[in-house]
Amino acid sequence: MRLRRSPIAWLIFLAVVLVAGAILTRPSSSPRAPQSDLATNPVLDGGQPLQGQAANFALSDEFGRRVSLRSFRGRVVILAFNDSQCTTVCPLTTTAMVDAKAMLGSAGSRVQLLGIDANPTATSVKDVRAYSTLHGMLHQWRFLTAPYAKLKRVWKAYGIAVQIIQGQIDHTPALFVISPQGRLEKLYLTRMSYSSIPQLGQLLAREASSLLPGHPRVRSHLTYAQVASITPRTGVTLPRAGGGKVQMGYGSGPQLHMFFATWDSEVLGLGAQLERLNRYQATAAARHLPPVVGVDEGSVEPSPRALPSFLARLSSPLSYPVAIDTSGRVADGYGVQDEPWFVLTSGAGRVLWFYDVATQGLLSPAALAKDVRAALRAAPKLPKATPAAIPSELAGSPAPLAAVHAQAGELLGSESALAARIRALRGYPIVVNAWASWCGPCQAEFPLFASASARYGRRVAFLGVDTNDLPGDASSFLAKHPVSYPSYQSGLSDLSSLTAIIGLPTTIFINRAGKIVHVHSYEYAAQGSLDQDIASYALAG
Repeated sequence: MRLRRSPIAWLIFLAVVLVAGAILTRPSSSPRAPQSDLATNPVLDGGQPLQGQAANFALSDEFGRRVSLRSFRGRVVILAFNDSQCTTVCPLTTTAMVDAKAMLGSAGSRVQLLGIDANPTATSVKDVRAYSTLHGMLHQWRFLTAPYAKLKRVWKAYGIAVQIIQGQIDHTPALFVISPQGRLEKLYLTRMSYSSIPQLGQLLAREASSLLPGHPRVRSHLTYAQVASITPRTGVTLPRAGGGKVQMGYGSGPQLHMFFATWDSEVLGLGAQLERLNRYQATAAARHLPPVVGVDEGSVEPSPRALPSFLARLSSPLSYPVAIDTSGRVADGYGVQDEPWFVLTSGAGRVLWFYDVATQGLLSPAALAKDVRAALRAAPKLPKATPAAIPSELAGSPAPLAAVHAQAGELLGSESALAARIRALRGYPIVVNAWASWCGPCQAEFPLFASASARYGRRVAFLGVDTNDLPGDASSFLAKHPVSYPSYQSGLSDLSSLTAIIGLPTTIFINRAGKIVHVHSYEYAAQGSLDQDIASYALAG
């Protein structure tokens, strides 16, 4: 399985960082007050003041040369912990680092960019060199690595949490600014927001300037207010690769978009996936499927030449347009969390389906058409899922399932009670949905589970898990959002006996023999997508 990083899990790791790095993150005596825009921007970290000496290390760079932190005394060091095979937040981090140095003009020569590998399974010099080459950073920074045991000691010294959950890498997306005297000055955490990267670069540049003699001018004057994203509900015209324009969003009809960047080719067959879309496109109109629009995330490409050079190397030209998102505002508005990333939108600008190619694998034209068709399929019209209507929909259910329905909307016991219920339902397929009242994506998909549980509840057991929530908030939420099944209270970590949960929402499919056969991370965007997974994983076996 392709290893990836989960942006949701970083919220958990942040708490680990603040504990493990307590000595590092003690505020200095007179931290500068953040600007008001920065203080209210949810996708831009204003930085945590630090104090104390930065722990020294001696590792190998992308050329196999020995490099120590101490060797850069006299320069400001911007140090990132970066996964050498990352397709999510790490490229955003390195783009911000390069931006910061460029914003300082000639003074950038007094700033050293450093990276330390945070991938426990890809630690060779070849790995860090491949990342540096594809991102155009081979001579712009030093990307350091070492055998796992040695890297682990450096991670610990800087409070960096690294682990693999469900074959997916999670690590703290930390950026440290270190003074010319080797002192820790600031800690920043990169957020998964393409459009905020220039702002992060400016923050880093200004922090570096404050530590350099003469405080050189920063050649950037961005505000720190949150950048407005461009959602599918807004029509937008983007430049097209090779010339011309591409229309996306509201007023363009249903569209299937694939967001990507050329450096995705490091970890999967990007060219093969793009060329497979030619076959989908060739029959889309005849099969009443939406056309394809490729979207290159130009905001994090190493140069404007990267895309045309990559497209020229494909074995056949693409039969569909490739738009270029130079600001990152479209990727943010379409909810892109990884690359490559499919997004299916309706003509009214509603997201119907999304798919993470990097973690779930390349899609054949037939599989893609099947998923798109399922997402376009509307659920059968049913009476509103009220407590009064639910019993009539589920009348005649087998006794074990009827017992589940009898507790509709109730908030029950802990993880151990959930485990006992799953054992009692052996012989029936089970769908377990982990949610929380404060989780926006959970709220968005709840009506889909209300509909599905009413239609499939005679054959499939549905159970909810209210996770890391206050009982009063959860009960109030369930009262306003009726479903035909109960929920159990649990902490995220308490579910580890069932499976590793990396964030919310998560849906777990258990077959009749009590074996987990599928785990779906992220929300379900459309009823057809949930229904298809129920058919494939709950009812198929």
